Amino acid sequence: MSTGVCRMTDDSRLRYEPIALSAESTVVAEFIPDPASESGHQSEAALEQRLLAMLQEQAYEYLPLTSEAALIANLRVQLEALNQTEFTDGEWQRFFSQQVASANDGIVEKTARIQSDHVQVLTRDDGSFKNIYLLDKQHIHNNRLQVINQYETAAGAHANRYDVTILVNGLPLVHVELKRRGAELREAFNQIDRYARDSFWADSGLFEYVQLFVISNGTLTKYYSNTTRDLHLAEGSGRKSRKQTSNSYEFTSWWADANNKPITDLAGFTRTFFAKHTLLNILTHYCVFDADHKLLVMRPYQIAATEQILRRIETSTNARRLGTVAAGGYIWHTTGSGKTLTSFKAAQLACQLPQIDKVLFVVDRKDLDYQTMREYERFEKGAANSNTSTRVLKRQLEDPNARIIITTIQKLARFIAQNAKHEIYSGHVVVIFDECHRSQFGDMHTAITKAFKNYHLFGFTGTPIFADNAGTSGTPGLRTTEQAFGDRLHTYTIVDAINDKNVLPFRIDYVNTVKASDAIADKQVPAIDTESALLAPERISQVVAYVREHFDQKTKRNSTYALAGKRLAGFNSLFATASIEAAKRYYNAFTYRQDELPSDQRLKVALIYSYAANEAEPDGVLGEEEFETQGLDQSSRAFLEDAIQDYNDIFGTSFDTSSERFGNYYKDLSLRLKNRELDLVIVVNMFLTGFDATTLNTLWVDKNLRQHGLIQAYSRTNRILNSVKTYGNIVSFRNLEDKTNEALALFGNADAKGIVLLKPYGEYYAEYADRVAELLDDYPLGQPIVGEQKQKQFIGLFGAILRLRNILTAFDDFSGNEILTPRQLQDYQSLYLDLYAEYRKTTQADKETINDDVVFEIELIKQVEVNVDYILMLVRKHLDEKGELDDVEVRAAIDRAVDSSPSLRNKKDLIVAFVDSLTVDADVDGAWQAFVDAKRAEDLQTLIAEENLKPAETHAFIDRAFRDGSIPTTGTAVTRIMPPVSRFTQANNHRAKKQTVLAKLGEFFSRYFGLASPTPLSNHSTPSPAVQSSGN
Repeated sequence: MSTGVCRMTDDSRLRYEPIALSAESTVVAEFIPDPASESGHQSEAALEQRLLAMLQEQAYEYLPLTSEAALIANLRVQLEALNQTEFTDGEWQRFFSQQVASANDGIVEKTARIQSDHVQVLTRDDGSFKNIYLLDKQHIHNNRLQVINQYETAAGAHANRYDVTILVNGLPLVHVELKRRGAELREAFNQIDRYARDSFWADSGLFEYVQLFVISNGTLTKYYSNTTRDLHLAEGSGRKSRKQTSNSYEFTSWWADANNKPITDLAGFTRTFFAKHTLLNILTHYCVFDADHKLLVMRPYQIAATEQILRRIETSTNARRLGTVAAGGYIWHTTGSGKTLTSFKAAQLACQLPQIDKVLFVVDRKDLDYQTMREYERFEKGAANSNTSTRVLKRQLEDPNARIIITTIQKLARFIAQNAKHEIYSGHVVVIFDECHRSQFGDMHTAITKAFKNYHLFGFTGTPIFADNAGTSGTPGLRTTEQAFGDRLHTYTIVDAINDKNVLPFRIDYVNTVKASDAIADKQVPAIDTESALLAPERISQVVAYVREHFDQKTKRNSTYALAGKRLAGFNSLFATASIEAAKRYYNAFTYRQDELPSDQRLKVALIYSYAANEAEPDGVLGEEEFETQGLDQSSRAFLEDAIQDYNDIFGTSFDTSSERFGNYYKDLSLRLKNRELDLVIVVNMFLTGFDATTLNTLWVDKNLRQHGLIQAYSRTNRILNSVKTYGNIVSFRNLEDKTNEALALFGNADAKGIVLLKPYGEYYAEYADRVAELLDDYPLGQPIVGEQKQKQFIGLFGAILRLRNILTAFDDFSGNEILTPRQLQDYQSLYLDLYAEYRKTTQADKETINDDVVFEIELIKQVEVNVDYILMLVRKHLDEKGELDDVEVRAAIDRAVDSSPSLRNKKDLIVAFVDSLTVDADVDGAWQAFVDAKRAEDLQTLIAEENLKPAETHAFIDRAFRDGSIPTTGTAVTRIMPPVSRFTQANNHRAKKQTVLAKLGEFFSRYFGLASPTPLSNHSTPSPAVQSSGN
């Protein structure tokens, strides 16, 4: 609790000045759920009422308002109360229409208003001005929380009724969408997506102020921020991207306690996330509205870490421990978990503390590329600059308005060396190091602690240095992260991140290339024969041949996806070598006579290295490679110069090994790697730490790695991108299995191996072989599967086989050992799909779900099957190579591909007709879109004529179905498109007619859905349907 006094400030606003602050944390330290007291069925309505009751118990005011007029009237009352003022009617009308609900404002403008422009200026009737706060961000408990439910709007594209909305000072800032227990959580997500598209913008558009969404089915509850701008604009122009919609669900988050234990049940979520101080803190302090107009809401582990840093600053200041290790600490958040956002938000909030003079946010120079510069700029404009001169840094340090400064280790080191005495050293300073495991931090640490007097030192790392992995070199008192920075303030391990699906697991192949009894070491070990074996031309040729043979498989070049408006096939990779000499030999081997290879087998290969005194550190730290090429021997620099010229020839650039141009080469190469313009980059140590590229999924390793160097290198591959990228691929040409297990035990926990890595091939294959044997014995082809119980058992068994095959296809050993022939697999898959269709038809008819009994692995069939993108790729490839499509070979390839795909069965005639219609110079993608649009319109016109449907209404009905992803089978929507039929005739022809129409519409939808981005079939205006309750 806190006590305090009320005071009036200069702007006549009531302020609550705390005398003693409580230690209320935004994230609860440990959550202990209440024992379950209810066991009966709970409807969606009952779930909603329970939520409302709990919010009222937590001092939310319930308002029984359901109309816009009441919402606006309440907003006026709340803003008057917050600002201790009264609007005249004229003032309110001006303020509301111009600064709250301007007709020109959309989601972006309203989000910016809440996040960064929450104080608006009111022009009084007498011409004077007054600041009007929409939110009080300094004293959060001055804000008033109210809750409403079943708010109705008949405006917009469709009428809707929303579940539960939380008002902050009268503005709808949080919306909760509920589904009954047992329903899929994604249904609630899709419902909000429809609201955003259909009606949030309607009337005065107040629901576009929603900052946070919460979705729950009672059992599972997640939250996410309003990041819908791109999707909103695409839909507003009539373009619907299903991929965008489904991918954004991947960025919903679990709430959790400070120990990273998820709080999934709605009751527990409400007690913690909806605690007034927690919700208001998240809205006012833990969201970031970035330069791309996206709102990022922090995850619980990020908030917990930030608050631990702020708390340490406060307590150590009060205890007069400035300038000691006790004034700081470190955050262990695994690579890929969003350390940059966490560390920078901590810096932002620290610089707002009144006792702090400056916050220095320190990064490595090579991490400050164009993309990260832009990231820092979006957090704090003007704080970052890539100028290598210390003049700018000196000016920032002396500028009292520059409270937060982003600088590099190298620049800060030069400043300290050149300015032995500077007034900043006596200031109250917070220094935050990003990636504090780096080796330079030892020297930098010593320089800072000698120069600065009143400092707090904080470090962020994904791989701390513990006693177990500390080296023996360097200052004895600074060998571990804890010795250098102090206490560990928060932990989020790789196991936590994989469990939360914030990063991907790893899949590792160990490829034996040298038969030797002892472990192979790098050239620092004086064993000339071993080094010769590792660099032997025969071995390098074999490794390169292996990479070429398996490149498409590992980087998934047969899978396509969209990125930044382009269609890409698969991912790219890094090749980590043990030395500069090894890197040179591999580059020669990869590029030698590459022009003689078929075009689809040529790889765009780049090489980068620079001088590093220690290419392999004994403590597992990867050696730091600076942008310095002067230290290279003449042969290595000349070789690098030639490799950069090869790069220049490919991309039309003009880089070389001179200091500035080499730095720009690094930045350009990193950007092209992120955009998947390169296939493979050969490195020694560069790019193995701190580099993030979501398109990178494979690391080829011919280098000894251990401990945090190993985890850092592996973690380049496991950033989440889309459903095609399912894990990070590691292909090791050294025996790193023991080192991998040791590192995972150190940086995860004792059980990390089973979570972080896929199991060995043999374990998966043994289970697969047992399951297939059971399938062949119990369900022989040609014999019917009789009875519901046997059918359910078959579904479960074959689904398990599909899951195992999906994993096993990534292992080389599986090829040729599938047990099931391709024909058997197709036949069993057909049985499986037919049962799926049968059960689906049954559940649609009686509305009873069997999901608790049966889980269909339809997504796995889709994941491994050939799709339309693959067919179009075949067509494009054949046109490019042969110049015509009459070749029997390509026809046969297309026929085989279509026949092997469950989802393309009913589309074969379309694909064949399309191929027949193509000319040699056709734009395949554009022609496909036009062809599908024309055929879709033609087939729909035929359906309308055959069933005597209403044309305009049917076109609008189908447009909505393609937009929403399904044909509505309930409600009155389908009735509106049908011809008049009496419902009361003895034969009840209405019901029979409706079923016939629904069946034909379903076939039409199945045939065309997902083939191309649908162009609306009609611009007919649609009659407003009845109000759609989220409970429908």
